[in-house]
Amino acid sequence: MKNFKLFLLTVIVFLPLSLFAQQTITGKVTEKATGSELPGVGIIIKGTTTGAATDFDGNYILENVNQGDVLVFSYIGFTTLEITVGASATINVAMDQDTETLDEIVLIGYGTTTIKDATGAVAAISEKDFNEGNIVSPANLIQGRVAGVSIVSDGSPGGGSAIRIRGGSSLGASNDPLIVIDGMPISNSNAGGSRGILASINPNDIESFSILKDASSTAIYGSRASNGVIIISTKKGKATFRAEYNVKAGLSTLVNKLDVFTADEYRALIAEQRPDDVSLLGNATTDWQDEIYQEKVSIDHSLSLSGQLFNNMPTRLSFGYTDQPGLRKTSSFERISSKLSLSPTFFDDHLKVNVNVSLNNEANRFADGVEGSAIYMDPTQPVYDANSPFGGFFEYHTNGEPNNANRNPLASLLQRQNISKAKRFYGNVKLDYKLHFLPDLHAVLNIGYDKTVGEGFNELSTESINGFRLAVGDPFLGSRSEYTSKRTNSLLDGYFVYNKELENVNIEVTAGYSYQKFEGEDFSTGNLMDPDRESDVYTQPDVVLIGFFGRTNLSFMDKYLLTLSYRRDGTSRFSKDNRWGNFPAAALAWKISEEDFLKDSNAISNLKLRLGWGIAGQQDIDAAYAFLGRTVLSSNISQYIFGNTPILTGIPQTRLEDLKWEETTTYNVGLDYGLFNNKISGSVEVYLKESKDLLANVAISDGSNFSNSGFQNIGEFTSKGIEFSIGTDIVNTDDLTIDANFNMSFNQTEIDKLALEQDIRVGGIGGGTGGTVQLHSQGFAPFSYYVYKQLYDVSGAPIEGAYADLNQDGIINDTDRYIYKKPDADILMGFQSNINYKAFDLSFNLRASIGNYMYNNVNSSRAQYDNLQDVTALGNLPISVLETGFNSTPNVIISDYYIENASFLKMDNVTLGYTFNGNNNESSSIRLWTGVQNVFTITNYSGLDPEVFGGIDNTIYPRPRTFLLGANFKF
Repeated sequence: MKNFKLFLLTVIVFLPLSLFAQQTITGKVTEKATGSELPGVGIIIKGTTTGAATDFDGNYILENVNQGDVLVFSYIGFTTLEITVGASATINVAMDQDTETLDEIVLIGYGTTTIKDATGAVAAISEKDFNEGNIVSPANLIQGRVAGVSIVSDGSPGGGSAIRIRGGSSLGASNDPLIVIDGMPISNSNAGGSRGILASINPNDIESFSILKDASSTAIYGSRASNGVIIISTKKGKATFRAEYNVKAGLSTLVNKLDVFTADEYRALIAEQRPDDVSLLGNATTDWQDEIYQEKVSIDHSLSLSGQLFNNMPTRLSFGYTDQPGLRKTSSFERISSKLSLSPTFFDDHLKVNVNVSLNNEANRFADGVEGSAIYMDPTQPVYDANSPFGGFFEYHTNGEPNNANRNPLASLLQRQNISKAKRFYGNVKLDYKLHFLPDLHAVLNIGYDKTVGEGFNELSTESINGFRLAVGDPFLGSRSEYTSKRTNSLLDGYFVYNKELENVNIEVTAGYSYQKFEGEDFSTGNLMDPDRESDVYTQPDVVLIGFFGRTNLSFMDKYLLTLSYRRDGTSRFSKDNRWGNFPAAALAWKISEEDFLKDSNAISNLKLRLGWGIAGQQDIDAAYAFLGRTVLSSNISQYIFGNTPILTGIPQTRLEDLKWEETTTYNVGLDYGLFNNKISGSVEVYLKESKDLLANVAISDGSNFSNSGFQNIGEFTSKGIEFSIGTDIVNTDDLTIDANFNMSFNQTEIDKLALEQDIRVGGIGGGTGGTVQLHSQGFAPFSYYVYKQLYDVSGAPIEGAYADLNQDGIINDTDRYIYKKPDADILMGFQSNINYKAFDLSFNLRASIGNYMYNNVNSSRAQYDNLQDVTALGNLPISVLETGFNSTPNVIISDYYIENASFLKMDNVTLGYTFNGNNNESSSIRLWTGVQNVFTITNYSGLDPEVFGGIDNTIYPRPRTFLLGANFKF
């Protein structure tokens, strides 16, 4: 009995101690879908600050753990898991991807956040949301996807895009957004020989876009952020080996042509309008537009390998090849791309290294825009003439001497070689060091370099009529010029990031320094076939930008968020008195759905109110050193004669010492919402932008400077708008999923002030010399049309040369012109949908533009009967002349009759695919797909395409309709 009591006492004393004994837990964390190890997963004992992270193999060790403790496993892009510790010292975990969380990750200036914690107007587009189809340029991946973002791409192979965020913020300086690739801001200055600043980048290497739209989010970039910021993140290495190969082929076809008279219709027209010229007609039947276009197949290959080197260095290596012939004959674009990403960590994950290196090559053949000649060329004349001295092509000439007449458009294409190559190297090395003695503090160093070298030649055949020079001994001279071009962009960013999580407050503080330098040089030989040629070297002035920046993010109880940022920027473009600019910003956010009165709501799963204010700058103008006194040497055709000796002279350049920053202040109110467990989600934005000290190249008073024009700070304007977006999972079952996304934006811009209240004429047009049809004027939108008010007869037909006498002085002259409509849309809309049924998938996207108008310069300069006589030959006309009966171009070219409503609805692409999944490996699959790019356009605009950037349609490179076949292989 005594021994039993002793035993019982021992149990009573030591049993609680055994229950609370601490142990070491080990295990491995993997991805449930693929079995891949997950490095960097955070494990923390719930309710404490004790934790650990998985290594590169997904393994972890966590000490001082008690039975009954709850371990919280968290990883960006995966569903958080909670596991209670039992008797086992080994806990292995398989984590599921959380697609909703993946979408929330957003890159911001010098850091990251999530949609739920963002305080500014920020949109994130990840790979699964990208547009599909014939995507050659990165900008096309997000066309129509983001409210307030307009992307207009041209139809040329590898062609560039005009991107505008909330309509832009400047009159004469750049309206392009700042583009940042993996932390490297790139220049908008393009090297000669390249198609564009994004043309060399393979879209298959891009993982996500973050679009920063308001100043509270962009001001951290200071001097270049007034037009918004687009941050591009490229794909990185994974923990386990993966390989992907994508291939697609596309047949590009002509959608439609401009309506001109056919050969038979033209013969009848000449017989009616100019019977004395019937003898000038030919015997052929030629559709000149058909002659200059071609249908060809494009091909695109992309291969990527991702995994780990030496078991501790996540790596991704990719290669791409694109061959895209243009719709216009002889034009082509070829790209060879390669990219390497390395993401090792050292010193127990205290030092994170990200290395991104890209080497890309472009090969281009540019084709002159000959659409005007194709429209105008007599359709009764043949393409070829066996007796022609001009390479066998039909041309207008008299005994081998060219007549003053239209040129054969096909000959103009085939007899010219405008060929270039461009090589681009860009990349960066980013070091993120978590201090050992203060883990809450990170020191970050980002070094970037971007260099493009272009070279090319432009050669015109010695048999071309366009190279005929009678004054030279050999009249078939032709021409050839060669050029080189270089652009260099160097970056050094250094900053500290301090993160501290307290009981009810989370603090993040960022402070740093940025240095960026842009260099450029261009060389041209001049015409090598001209003995009097002059070569030219132009070294662009170096542009240096220096910035000091800071940002503080505060989160109170995970409900109330505050962001404060400040940047002080200096630019070499302005004098020392105006060199520095200050760009502050502030934003508040309230997570209303986290309040007690909504926290348990079944209907409202997310509701966040945001308020933002900030100032961003602009200094991107061509006049890099306009504040300095500069002198250049004259050319050989501008010399002074001393006696009989010609002497080159020094020519002083415009000096503009008072140039200063253009500043844009933005006020933004946003509401993010999610309903029914985020089955429906979206946002509403209301904004006001006020731009002042607008930079523009305008007239200078005579005698006050060394030129009659130059950049000046000349005014102010205001933009205001509303943006709305909504996305929903309509159906979500095991076999069928249907989702849809819709966005809409309204924007209105008005010029508030111009220097001396003086209007600025812009918008040059064809059909005369020096004519303009647009105007900057106070109280109106930029680039508004400035035209005469057309008068009509009782039947509704326009009367040639009859305009309203708006000032009632009895004389019709320039003072009777008025401002009528504008080229920018009032409303932009986008709609996208994805439908998946078992292994089938269908996706499409639509875009609409409402309230945009176009000046039809094709009709205004050509659709008049007098143009049937092309100096010494006959010329064709658009058939719209039948509607107007107009005779003389000068009488009608500035009429508001040619301002047309260009609103449209477009289906950009539709794709249908089928996926074969691997039997033994869930991550292996083969997807076969087909699709159509540029499916249809619905519009009332009478021209070729209602989407012409700038609002003046004087023939364009048409956008092809492309029929696609593709395959995606994943291993």
